[in-house]
Amino acid sequence: MSTYVIDKPFFVFVSNYLNHHQIPFCNAMYKLCGGSFAFVQTEPVEEERIRMGWDEKVRQPYLKLYYQAAGECAALIDGAGIVMFGGCDDESYIEKRLEDGKPVIRCSERLYKTGQWMAVSPRGLRKKYHDHTRHRKAPVYLLCAGAYVPSDFSIVRAYPKKMYCWGYFPETKRYDLDRLMAEKGWPGECREDIGEATGAGREETGGREGRIPYILWAARMIDWKHPELALETARYMKSKGLSFHMDMIGGGELEERVRALRTEYDLEEEVGLPGFLPPAQVREYMERADVFLFTSDRQEGWGAVANEAMNSGCALIAGHMIGAVPYLIEDGENGLVYRDGDRKQLFLLAERLVKSRKLCDRLGRNAYRQITEVWNAENAAGALWDLCGRLGLISEKDAGRTAADQGLAGKERESGRFAPCAPAPAIPERKMYALLKKEKRQ
Repeated sequence: MSTYVIDKPFFVFVSNYLNHHQIPFCNAMYKLCGGSFAFVQTEPVEEERIRMGWDEKVRQPYLKLYYQAAGECAALIDGAGIVMFGGCDDESYIEKRLEDGKPVIRCSERLYKTGQWMAVSPRGLRKKYHDHTRHRKAPVYLLCAGAYVPSDFSIVRAYPKKMYCWGYFPETKRYDLDRLMAEKGWPGECREDIGEATGAGREETGGREGRIPYILWAARMIDWKHPELALETARYMKSKGLSFHMDMIGGGELEERVRALRTEYDLEEEVGLPGFLPPAQVREYMERADVFLFTSDRQEGWGAVANEAMNSGCALIAGHMIGAVPYLIEDGENGLVYRDGDRKQLFLLAERLVKSRKLCDRLGRNAYRQITEVWNAENAAGALWDLCGRLGLISEKDAGRTAADQGLAGKERESGRFAPCAPAPAIPERKMYALLKKEKRQ
């Protein structure tokens, strides 16, 4: 096996902090680079993230803390062959490198999470020009962590023909898929057949008598995550006489409001509120869930919970303005998409899944394959290394041989759809929902 080894880190990833969503990708890059990789963390982990289960004391062999060793980290950034930069508002970490014309690969969520109308701000445009547009002809490339990122950056005329599909890559687990799907559902008393309440035939239950459909929601309880939509969905399904159980994992500023609504809607028996849980325990809940509700609005730049739920074989229902959705979900094939803000459509999609475990099973299996075959850290690392070779940042010979040696190259060309490091089209916001639905019909 050949590896690309040099005396100091060849590939350096700079971001605000290393978290469990980034570690699998960094581990894959560390392996791919033969140890010639470093992650430079620019700030301590926020207290709220620690309460959510993120480990502030995580120590990987490639982790460097800028706020403890600024001089060493600055030298790593300046001397690296390639620097990947994301998650930092402060441009000072890479300013010298940009001025020297050295390669930089930016990784960014969207610029205009609250609305593209913000692009009219003269002050904002000046900053976007300084940070991005002025480097349009330099060896600076953009990994778009969300399907709406290319549209935003096209507004400021940055990175022409230099934008590529990207995302977040939490741990990908490999399951016995038949066993995973067979063990889903909420244990408890239910009717002889779910069809008694829903009109569905026996084949629709998936043969899992004794369990009722299990729905999961997991996020911080803040305004743009819209936890109220999960409760409203539960209220709708209860009004239809459907058997189900829902858990809402998380906490935050809206937690008291969520608890009050659960009481107001008379959902204490149907909806559980376990609070914040460690990431590993959240995955255990996902492994048992039939359906995962993803109710965030456009401010969800990516949404790694989608990766995790799909990897766990959940049938995902998600709003179309979530950044990950167009890249990960093929509507009707590996998940269901509702128009952002359309409560009735959300309710009807949830009802459809609760009535048909057969559909849940099909969507969940396809979702699992989407993550294990395409959108995972190992494939992303290989695709990025391959892209670096095509861009001339490393020799194509070294890039291709090293990635192939570790089985990480080529998946983006095989998937036939959006995949890590595939060219990222700048699809206008107003056309995205129609495009997602049109793709379903083709």
